[in-house]
Amino acid sequence: MQSKRCGLVVIAGRPNVGKSTLLNRMIGEKISITADKPQTTRHRILGIKTAKNNQIVFVDTPGLHLGAKKALNRQINKTALTALKDVDVIILVIDALRWDDNDDFAIERIKHINTPTLAVINKVDRLKDKAMALPLIEKLDSMGIFEAIVPVSALRKLNLDTLETEITARLPEAEFIFAPDQLTDRSARFLAAEIIREKLTRQLGQELPYALAVEIERFKESKGITNISAVIWVERAGQKKIVIGSGGKVLKTIGTQARKELERMLSVKVHLQLWTRLRKGWSDSDKALRSYGYIE
Repeated sequence: MQSKRCGLVVIAGRPNVGKSTLLNRMIGEKISITADKPQTTRHRILGIKTAKNNQIVFVDTPGLHLGAKKALNRQINKTALTALKDVDVIILVIDALRWDDNDDFAIERIKHINTPTLAVINKVDRLKDKAMALPLIEKLDSMGIFEAIVPVSALRKLNLDTLETEITARLPEAEFIFAPDQLTDRSARFLAAEIIREKLTRQLGQELPYALAVEIERFKESKGITNISAVIWVERAGQKKIVIGSGGKVLKTIGTQARKELERMLSVKVHLQLWTRLRKGWSDSDKALRSYGYIE
């Protein structure tokens, strides 16, 4: 009988390189929220893939970044760095189109860790010629810290089978950590807050999403319906007006989008109420970050 393999595989990298999209595609279900804005992911989130005798426990992390001045940014970096400890494989995700100082920062944080590390060059579908990736592959190879370099497109599901083979080959022989049908360690309540925040991030402008937090005040499941009440916290009065929109249109749109996705996720009818409240300076307050679940 073939022995089981199981291990923790952390997905690391700078913001906006496609870490959460990669997690979702590898699992085959939406576990982590995505948006085309940096720092969408703020938590450490597990995504579990079980196939035959292998169980890969992916750990999605916030983007490692320089210039973390506010408490929220410092906590995001701390969450990402802590996730690198005591894992079996590290995946460093690189954007095929752009390299910046945050990539150097991420590499500096992993190069002295004695853990098998793979480099994943994401978004290769956007390259006009695949040969354009060769200089980046050579650069990563010259560092001498990666056991394999795998070009992929998480969005288009290109070459993900090769990546899974490389990961599985490095998993230790071990019993499964989670039940074979389990996809994440996060609760429906947590996922509801994340889905609402995703809709806010996608709907609003470039700056505002970083000043927003979502807190679930009520999550009650009854026969055939789940009632959810959530508070959207902002830092300034002007931000509250933007979230609500003229005549409440923006908040209504966000609520409708979130409700529909929650109904698909939970497979029940959802009644969703959203409120917007002001808490000045919450993103630079450890007390507020703890109450919103950013400090565990």
